[in-house]
Amino acid sequence: MEYGPLIKYYRTQKGMTQKELAQGICSVPHLSKIENNGKEANEETINLLLGRLHVDPKGISEKENEIGILLKSLQEKMRYYLKDEAEQIFIQLKELEGIVPFSAYIYTYELYKYRYFMFTGKMAEAETQKNLLSKQKKNFSQHERYLFDYYNAICLMMKGDYKKADEEMERLDFNPNHEFNSGDVLYHRALIKSALDQAGYAVHFGKMALQFFMEKHNFKRTLHTLMLLGINYTQSKIYEEARTCFQHLIRNAEIMNETKLLPQIYHNMGHLHQKIKKEAEALAFYEKSLALQGENTLHYLVTLYSIGEIYFSFKDKEKAKQSFSRLFSLAKEMGVKKYHLLAEFYLMYLESPEKSLVFLEQKVIPFLEVSNGNMEDIMRFYKLLSEHYNKLGVFSKAVQYLNKIS
Repeated sequence: MEYGPLIKYYRTQKGMTQKELAQGICSVPHLSKIENNGKEANEETINLLLGRLHVDPKGISEKENEIGILLKSLQEKMRYYLKDEAEQIFIQLKELEGIVPFSAYIYTYELYKYRYFMFTGKMAEAETQKNLLSKQKKNFSQHERYLFDYYNAICLMMKGDYKKADEEMERLDFNPNHEFNSGDVLYHRALIKSALDQAGYAVHFGKMALQFFMEKHNFKRTLHTLMLLGINYTQSKIYEEARTCFQHLIRNAEIMNETKLLPQIYHNMGHLHQKIKKEAEALAFYEKSLALQGENTLHYLVTLYSIGEIYFSFKDKEKAKQSFSRLFSLAKEMGVKKYHLLAEFYLMYLESPEKSLVFLEQKVIPFLEVSNGNMEDIMRFYKLLSEHYNKLGVFSKAVQYLNKIS
């Protein structure tokens, strides 16, 4: 505990002058040096000064210990994805915030706050905290610098800047025995690689994370990692492994009553069946997913789009139109341009294929290319336009889109 600044803090809070506090205990210059950590004071002097301020030295020491315990617990709750419990611990820490700057945990506390804001989706607060910490980075220990760089990578990932997040992760001094090179770091590396369409790397880091979470009996993070692995096995066309992951997920999510996770599991199981050309089974899973979701979410739009695609492939014009009309309205209402454009394209195609392909080329593809759209969609649309121009005999344009695919 930094007793000098602590004494200054309480003296200022109580409106006392240095002369009033020092009287009969020590000289004013001596107190000034103590308050500014310019001079070590003996225990007796510290106790006398704190006593005059009506501050219990033992109570202060106990509070410092309490801060350390709470910080460790907060990290643990976030690691096990226990949001409600993490929130309760954060409230307790906030009550001790006046003591933190004088404790050994000043930077650890601020770093964990940064992570907590991201953990709870408070990105504006996380950005403010990041800026505050950036000014203090020169004072960090090696461990604290590692945490700051790691949390910055998570922040970049959450903002959708996966390339920079990946670069930040690559710069971390990766040591499997390091406390924070644990399942969390491995999981986030896998998640970033997945977002960059690097399925092989995503599976590599995901399998390492899965082993760690299973050994620690971290059931929620095990489910998250199985989801990530299932998605990337599907992407890599390792379909049986993907099916095994999703089957484990469905069974365990139902047992653990993970209602928030089930819609995503059903959606990804649907996507797997769509990839292996089992559209009827895919549709059943997509509809199970949709039934568990709230309408005004991005996940709802994604699943509704997939259902529309299935009906479109079935040549069920009426049901495809119903799906894409609903998607068009919701995406417009929510301001999600990607699904607004995609729905408009399909609705146009159902009425006039020729007109829709002009819209696809001029509006949809340029938007998907600059906004890092789904590569499967982009490649399928390139192929569609290549075939279209090939039929028209405009071979230069057909080759242009074939080259984009390759």
